[in-house]
Amino acid sequence: MQEVQGEKTGKTKKERTPMPEQPAEERRKNFNEVTLGYTKEDALAEASRCLACKDPKCVEGCPVNVDIPGFIQLICEENFEGAIEKIKATNALPAICGRVCPQETQCEARCVLGKKSQPVAIGRLERFCADYELVKGVEAPEVMPPTGQKVAVVGSGPAGLTAAADLAKLGHKVTIFESLHRAGGVLSYGIPEFRLPKEIVRQEVEYIKKLGVDVKPNYIIGRIKTLDELCDDFDAVFLGTGAGLPNFMRIEGENLNGVYSANEFLTRVNLMKAYDPEYDTTVRHGKHVVVVGGGNVAMDAARSALRLGADEVSIVYRRGEDEMPARREEVEHAKEEGITFRLLTNPIRIHGDEKFNITGVECIKMELGEPDKSGRRSPVPVEGSGFLIPADVVIIAIGTSPNPIIFKGSEGLEQNRRGTVVADEETGATSKCGVFAGGDVVTGAATVISAMGAGKKAAKAIDAFLKEK
Repeated sequence: MQEVQGEKTGKTKKERTPMPEQPAEERRKNFNEVTLGYTKEDALAEASRCLACKDPKCVEGCPVNVDIPGFIQLICEENFEGAIEKIKATNALPAICGRVCPQETQCEARCVLGKKSQPVAIGRLERFCADYELVKGVEAPEVMPPTGQKVAVVGSGPAGLTAAADLAKLGHKVTIFESLHRAGGVLSYGIPEFRLPKEIVRQEVEYIKKLGVDVKPNYIIGRIKTLDELCDDFDAVFLGTGAGLPNFMRIEGENLNGVYSANEFLTRVNLMKAYDPEYDTTVRHGKHVVVVGGGNVAMDAARSALRLGADEVSIVYRRGEDEMPARREEVEHAKEEGITFRLLTNPIRIHGDEKFNITGVECIKMELGEPDKSGRRSPVPVEGSGFLIPADVVIIAIGTSPNPIIFKGSEGLEQNRRGTVVADEETGATSKCGVFAGGDVVTGAATVISAMGAGKKAAKAIDAFLKEK
């Protein structure tokens, strides 16, 4: 392999180290993790590609500000303990981020190597360090002396876990209230086992607990206790409840048997362990499955349905592949596994039989017209292009909104017309004194790492608020 000397450091610039993964024909039949992770030799080879820039733009692209050149240099020195310690100085969930963070549009997008070749595989190196620590055994870092102040965190997804970890390190007593029976939020109920093993999530949550954070599952704020009551019991509150309310298309036939929201389908598969034959989880195992949507959730639902035994799975998306919001890696993995992509196609009606079971999805072809308000080209129906896709299960994956239950008993908490909490972008401060918010409950459905970034900003602002208080 040809090697080119780095201009400043003398390190070599060469092809990116590939990630070992299960062959497509094998993995489409199981829920085991698709990507297998770097070996020590792989990690050292990839770390050697880093140019150790004096002005590292990659750090600017990281929502949680990991010292990327610093931890990569420690990998080069084979100081893996030091590398994970440096990562965890700002990122409490590295094993998760290394798997599901869209590095290609964030830190890796800023990598100098990416201008002329492939960027350093920062996410893969982060995962290597995190997995190394998980095998060795995770130890909690020292925390600051107790401040005597209490913070409630509502929701144990990426935003809540990050805020809780940072606040606990600062000496505050943190209690997480989680509505489901297991912590992790979307990490537990939304992302499939083959992308993010639940044991990884469990171990990351255990690390948060080691910092002194108390987790109360099966506790719905807005029903068991209102936000106003929570404010009476705690010095500050962080809302990280995510966006768990599914959106539907509001077309005829969405009430037929076999129509799922992606949230319900993935919750049954992941949190309720339908992927494990030992669990008798109720979920329809369709033979002809149609998934509506083009994001990561749609890919997750389609690939899960395939693994549950479907003969054919189609992703129906009203724009083209270039407009799909899903990660390129997830799209390519789906294609390799045999998922059918029906692009520039939009469902207009779901058909059923006399027993209200799905028989097919009526669709119409689309073409891209003028850009919409977000800058994306608006899809326009092609007249007379209707056709029917045979189906017995339909999964709607077109986005989610915050659950409105959080607003019950929360006087003064402002929401906008989309149902999200109004909060300051830099601090997470809401219209209700002492209440902060971040992640999908503010932005609508977004990425794990952006929610973590919001959790970090809010934790810093909460600490300042408590000091002033």
